[in-house]
Amino acid sequence: MNSGEKMTQTFRKTLFLSPPSFEGFDGGAGSRYQCKREVRSFWYPTWLAQLAALVPDSTLIDGPAGGYTIDQIIPEALKHEVLIVYTSTPTFENDVQVAGALKEANPDLLIGFCGAHVVVRWKETLTEHPNIDFVCDKEFDFTIKEVCEGRPLADVIGLYYRDGDEIRFTGPRAIIHDMDTLPWVTPIYKKFLDPKNYYNGYMLHPYMSIYTGRGCKSRCTYCLWPQTISGHNYRTRSVENIAKEVEYARDSFPEVKEFFFDDDTLTDNIEHVEALAKELGKLGVTWSCNAKANVPRKTLEVLKENGLRLLLVGYESGNQKILNNMKKGVRLDFARQFTQDCHDLGVVIHGCFIMGLPGETQDTIQETIAYAKEINPRTIQVSLPATYPGTFLYDQAIENGWLQTEQVTEGLVNDSGTQESVLSYPHLSKDEIFDAVEVFYKKFYFRPGKMAQLTVDMFRDADVMKRQLREGKEFFKFLWGRENAA
Repeated sequence: MNSGEKMTQTFRKTLFLSPPSFEGFDGGAGSRYQCKREVRSFWYPTWLAQLAALVPDSTLIDGPAGGYTIDQIIPEALKHEVLIVYTSTPTFENDVQVAGALKEANPDLLIGFCGAHVVVRWKETLTEHPNIDFVCDKEFDFTIKEVCEGRPLADVIGLYYRDGDEIRFTGPRAIIHDMDTLPWVTPIYKKFLDPKNYYNGYMLHPYMSIYTGRGCKSRCTYCLWPQTISGHNYRTRSVENIAKEVEYARDSFPEVKEFFFDDDTLTDNIEHVEALAKELGKLGVTWSCNAKANVPRKTLEVLKENGLRLLLVGYESGNQKILNNMKKGVRLDFARQFTQDCHDLGVVIHGCFIMGLPGETQDTIQETIAYAKEINPRTIQVSLPATYPGTFLYDQAIENGWLQTEQVTEGLVNDSGTQESVLSYPHLSKDEIFDAVEVFYKKFYFRPGKMAQLTVDMFRDADVMKRQLREGKEFFKFLWGRENAA
């Protein structure tokens, strides 16, 4: 089904909400982790937009990116019959409070929560929070659609609900194999979102992100959505379907300078990504995607020739043992060759690293910093392990006594929404892990060659200069805030 098909079914008036929380907090960050980043960054709330696309005349509000306050949200309670909240582990308690405020304004409001946190902790969610009427299990698109059609909760497959004093499960819903059955999200973006609110430190601004598929072949121990919702079978929309949506978005959003495909790893399916690239080349759009550091040079050539500008690459560590511990499935020698191929072809890389995964020591921290400087991606992000319930890493941390918090919803971020270290090892404390992020950033960026490269980029484009000056100010504020939090 695409944007041109009509639905005749009568639906309940539904509000899809990413609740306001910490200032500058990316609550809709999707498959990786939710936090306030080193520069102001927001990802599109694609999962919520997908739901809104299935429910005619519904409303989508992205609280964080839109700058909404709770006082601005509460009046929506009386305008709607159903509230669907996209939640995350760091924001769960806040999101419960927001939902409670809307329930108080409209006691008849039917409230459902979706997202990885409640998939794993459905029992605690419904037991401890009476304002929440149901919780969605795993891939929840058509589950939500049926609720909004007005079906009794007991008749909707794929949810947990409260029946008196009992919590009942209606059974697992099959994952979606034909991804073309999902409607486009971009018309919902057009109706409810402003692309200028969505930006980050490495994409052209404004950018737009969409999914071409779900699932990830990789088995990274920390990665949330493949382990809780979307699985490890990578399912994709047809190339024709994707290309038509990109064409619609290109024409509907002339201000958008870059399209980002937010699949966990678009390059997992070489045949698919090459075919897609050739269609995108015909459209003349600039695009980027997530990639593993093992894409063959021939494939990179096809992608680059057809509009690829940037790859978001999860290197994570410069130590092979740590990569093996996290089940990354990438060898350092392959990653080095891949990176050199990208440099040769002019493909920009934003490199992602994690400090503090199992096996980390002071020596491996320095090894990873040296590795990052050697391969030299254009920009980097350095994160702490996000130990979310439902992941192998979370279970591993509990089993080994590494987790430094008693409540799963506490400790992942501080009072401002900045990521905190929650893992601690006998040989490496959580404070040492936390401090390593700042050391990494400084040693990578505060080099004459890197500073010169970024300066040249600024003077080539006035828009880039304006943005990087703003981001530089935010970056130093981020470092200052970490120093004061330590």
